[in-house]
Amino acid sequence: MRGTSHLFIPGPTNVPEEVRRAMNIPMEDMRAPDFADLTFGLMADLKKAFRLENGRVFIFPSSGTGAWESAITNTLSEGDTVLMSRFGQFSLLWVDMAERLGLEVDLCEVEWGKGVPADEYAKRLKADTDHKIKAVFATHNETATGVSSDIAAVRRALDDANHPALLFVDGVSSIGSIEFEMEKWGVDLAVSGSQKGFMLPAGLGFLAVSDKALAANASNRDKMSRCYFSWEDMIKLNDTGYFPYTPATQLLRGLRTSLDMMLDAGLETIWKRHHFHAEGVRRAVAAWDGCELVARGPEWESDTVSAIYTPEGVDARDVIAHAYSKYQTSLGTGLNKLAGKAFRIGHLGSLNPVMLLGAISAAEMALVDAGAKIQLGSGVAAAQDHYRTAEG
Repeated sequence: MRGTSHLFIPGPTNVPEEVRRAMNIPMEDMRAPDFADLTFGLMADLKKAFRLENGRVFIFPSSGTGAWESAITNTLSEGDTVLMSRFGQFSLLWVDMAERLGLEVDLCEVEWGKGVPADEYAKRLKADTDHKIKAVFATHNETATGVSSDIAAVRRALDDANHPALLFVDGVSSIGSIEFEMEKWGVDLAVSGSQKGFMLPAGLGFLAVSDKALAANASNRDKMSRCYFSWEDMIKLNDTGYFPYTPATQLLRGLRTSLDMMLDAGLETIWKRHHFHAEGVRRAVAAWDGCELVARGPEWESDTVSAIYTPEGVDARDVIAHAYSKYQTSLGTGLNKLAGKAFRIGHLGSLNPVMLLGAISAAEMALVDAGAKIQLGSGVAAAQDHYRTAEG
């Protein structure tokens, strides 16, 4: 009889009751004559969530990592050179995948706490007069460090260099939560997942592709080996309203409801709401003596997750453990080089200020329990003042 446990990791996020009810249905026939009605509507509205007018979207029963792999193997060939940057655990894993799939990675190493180095990208693209670089990769929101990057600036770097490379974007923890304009920014391949801003359980990988990416797929005769993630198979069946393998039907029903909720609210409203919520968390962190954001400046701060350095001598793992065991609150752990140094508060998806005040309060108590010399109530008060007075 301990009440509700509280989830404030940056994914999986909270699933709204409407979405849970939509998924609580008996198993259905994924070859039924009317199943295509669901599928066609999902494809059309998912494009709206990506802000994609042309091209198409794929829905894989996978995590976002599967969509990463599909994007690479359907458009590039082994030995191709790609421009990438590494500044957190997930950009690191993307580089690792590219190398394991046989790509030659032109790598920009970046301080953790900053994001995609658009200026360095611009220099390397201008120097690449032979157009050896076939694709440019950009992690829009680095979940491990709470850092967002300027994708429009990457597009400008490509355009200024008159470079034909494809633009890949990891939008797993950004799309559906913070501003993303696939068509406007000239993004060719964008990846996301069901468990973040789309407010679903994990299990669906989303991949949106431009007409340019589709043409690259059709013209590249030396594409990498692939089967499960093949676009050819997906296109053939998706065009009839079905899938080449058993789809996650209950998740698709939940997706129908989550897309309805998102489009009814309006994406601009959702982006504004996430900024409002995130700013309250940032005000709390600023009030905690000895704590600071991992993001190295306001230009890098994420509106979907805040990664927070603990004070010197305070192990972030103890903070997370106290929050979970004493206050029934799950906070995100520090990954890789941030292990023990930082914890994370996820603030994306289905949230409101009172919920976030609970997360801030639990984190504050857990920090004190772990030895931090901060004033109880300081972060809560700072966030309260923001939520009371700012426009949400």
